[in-house]
Amino acid sequence: MSTQNETAATIEGKNLIAGQWHSIPGNAIVSTMPAHPDQIVWSGASSVDAVHSAINAAREALPEWSASPIEQRIAVLRKFQEIAQARAGELGGLISTETGKALWESQAEANLVGAKVDITLEEGEWSGRHRVSDFEFGLNETKRARCHFRPHGVMAVVGPFNFPAHLPNGHIIPALLTGNTVVFKPSDKSPAVGQFLAEMFHEALESQGAPRGVINLVHGAVDESIALCGSPDVDGVLFTGSWAAGRAITQANLDHPGKIIALEMGGNNPAIIMPDADLFQAVVEVTRCAFNTTGQRCTSTRRLMVHRDVADRVIPALIKSASNLIIGDPDAPEPVFMGPIISEEALDSVLKFQERVASNGGRVLMESTRMPDREGWFITPGIIEVDAFTLGCDDAGCDEEVFGPLLRISIVDSFDEALSQANATRYGLSASIFTADESLQTRFLNECRAGCRNINCGTAGASSKLPFGGLGLSGNHRPAGAFSLDYTAYPVASMIETGDACSIPNGMRVERDWIA
Repeated sequence: MSTQNETAATIEGKNLIAGQWHSIPGNAIVSTMPAHPDQIVWSGASSVDAVHSAINAAREALPEWSASPIEQRIAVLRKFQEIAQARAGELGGLISTETGKALWESQAEANLVGAKVDITLEEGEWSGRHRVSDFEFGLNETKRARCHFRPHGVMAVVGPFNFPAHLPNGHIIPALLTGNTVVFKPSDKSPAVGQFLAEMFHEALESQGAPRGVINLVHGAVDESIALCGSPDVDGVLFTGSWAAGRAITQANLDHPGKIIALEMGGNNPAIIMPDADLFQAVVEVTRCAFNTTGQRCTSTRRLMVHRDVADRVIPALIKSASNLIIGDPDAPEPVFMGPIISEEALDSVLKFQERVASNGGRVLMESTRMPDREGWFITPGIIEVDAFTLGCDDAGCDEEVFGPLLRISIVDSFDEALSQANATRYGLSASIFTADESLQTRFLNECRAGCRNINCGTAGASSKLPFGGLGLSGNHRPAGAFSLDYTAYPVASMIETGDACSIPNGMRVERDWIA
């Protein structure tokens, strides 16, 4: 797959079903370069029938794959890792081309794909493998108790566009290790990257003689997502995306309570800066986390509470820092911090939200604008000051995730006020505080409502060796990251009697001579 803007040919859309690639010519789905929207990256058709075929293929492959020795499944993952590492440069270029992310960010994402194998296979008391490892103990002299773990079955993996390789890969690798089969539907905004990822898995599976249909790829948009996630023949849905889509998945499965559903649905993430913080550190981290990936991370800093005592130092520094960010073509030879946003629709959404907050009393300190001198979907960072963030009030967008480079700031007089405003949202993914006061750090860790709570570092970015997920509209308590293995297998409890003991309760009579 070429990734050079000047020479890149449109990638032919293909589905992977039962180990066979199927061309899907058409333009129902088209991805273009956000930096050069006239250049098509990928095009193809979509089909609900293909979804059903992929589910059937995954179902047929399940018995053999789930019964295979774990050593075989590990061999597949190690081969995948080898392939992913060899092709990381190519993958990074494609991510940058299709999503508009700066090349350094895209390359970092590509490097995470192979690294996920090591993290998944690590052993130790803190590891995911430890939590899904069989264990056994004695109940008495002849009876034993055993817990072993079984795959859920056919898992639907629905990927997002902002990390189109890393995030679905983080579901697929654990699912394969525990013996599940997969139907993967990438975002319709990044189908080329999804297809590239499936190619690498397919090559690894083929090289190790795995049954066909362990990994299936189907492209599509809303109709295909509904067919996949709502199918009674799918045993689990592993989803990263918006709250609206996650809500629809939940509703579609109300009659399937046994289906495992792991939802990671974004955030409206707060940061707090207290007077005793290292203000330079705070400004760097807030700027980075508000605007990297053009504000298109679920962990991006959306809201900032600054203590009044340092507001007149912090806010001007943030404005100056944001105004000096280098925005440009993702593969430009000079360093670029921010590339374009994913689409014109996304760009317009940011500007309309900014206008609405301003009309409700927000003060635009640094206006986010479309960059008229560029052909792509380039947008500048924006900063708005609001009076406060109040739960249930839409004036400052407390319950809206605006997926773009727009930061809202409020000035507070105390830690209690800052914490109250930080928690003034039904989202709950990531949050940060900048302070040297250990008592405030402890209170923040105990009282802030978020699945990821950071001290003196920003909201965006996470360790793959930790759980990753949120509360409320951000998720359903099934965190990914290091805990992704936990939702790919379920525990089975067994009691095993090795002797001839049996209990005859009061009121029951059974004689041995009744057994002829």
